Amino acid sequence: MGIARPSGRRVVLAAALAAPALAASAARAQEAWPSRPVRVIVPFPPGQASDTITRLLAEALSARWPQRVVVENRAGGAGAVGSEAGARAAPDGHTLLVFTSGTHGINPSVIRSLPYDAERDFAYATLVFTVPLVIVAHPSFAPGDVPALVAAARADPGGINYGSGGPGTSQHMSAELFASRAGVRLTHVPYRGSGPAMADLLGGNIPIMFDSVASALPHLRAGRIKAIGVTSAGRAAQLPEVPAIAETLPGYEAIGWAGLCAPAGTPAPVVERINADVTALLREPDFAARVILMGGNPAPQTTAEAAAFVRDEIAKWRAVAEGANVRLEG
Repeated sequence: MGIARPSGRRVVLAAALAAPALAASAARAQEAWPSRPVRVIVPFPPGQASDTITRLLAEALSARWPQRVVVENRAGGAGAVGSEAGARAAPDGHTLLVFTSGTHGINPSVIRSLPYDAERDFAYATLVFTVPLVIVAHPSFAPGDVPALVAAARADPGGINYGSGGPGTSQHMSAELFASRAGVRLTHVPYRGSGPAMADLLGGNIPIMFDSVASALPHLRAGRIKAIGVTSAGRAAQLPEVPAIAETLPGYEAIGWAGLCAPAGTPAPVVERINADVTALLREPDFAARVILMGGNPAPQTTAEAAAFVRDEIAKWRAVAEGANVRLEG
């Protein structure tokens, strides 16, 4: 005896009746987010701008969301360790990642075996801030501005050493972009972190280095080093008296940046909610002023703008890496 099967019309009717219930269930799940504490992975040690400004943001979001936002530092591998953890996390919006110019702009072109795909493995919410870099020099270094630096480098190809926090860092790549645009050759002296490089600059062991405005500012204010030019397209809010490199080399721009993303597959309404709340904070005058005081510039974006920005930065730094033959072992 055969088993009676529902007619096609009944199946369609049942599906139609179930659809609103399923949609309502999904909506309730999204409305309930976050249902537990939200973890934000910072792929670098404590103390850097990506960490300090993220902690400021986490504190503000904890006051807005029904659950706390907890920052977790997972350093290693030029940010690759923490970024891979963010990519592999459950795509439910309860684990977010701080993406940066190093991890998602430069690493894709300089690390051979990167354990994540910066373009496919993440759902980008927004940039949070940008950080201009600045060429800083020991007071004994004769050139005091970009035109003088370019002239000195052209007169002595490879004779000017510059320090950086290590191969493939934003400091290194910014200097390579500068040399390419200026048509000069500088000699790279890599250090294991920007701290040791700055120590040697202060000691006069290297004449110049590219460093973030945030970390160079205290030394500049104390007169221990001098500023030659900032790497942002325009002058930096923190150093309005220092010309932008672009005033001498039109089109030059090399900024550090950081933002928030989630693992690919995170529900779009959750990503949009993160975007809405974070960008609202970045537009609040008091919060924005605190970010600026910490050395960053608030940079709210739409989710589409954030994804496009990362793609453009990858393409930009790939050209620099190929031109300077910069490769790191992953």
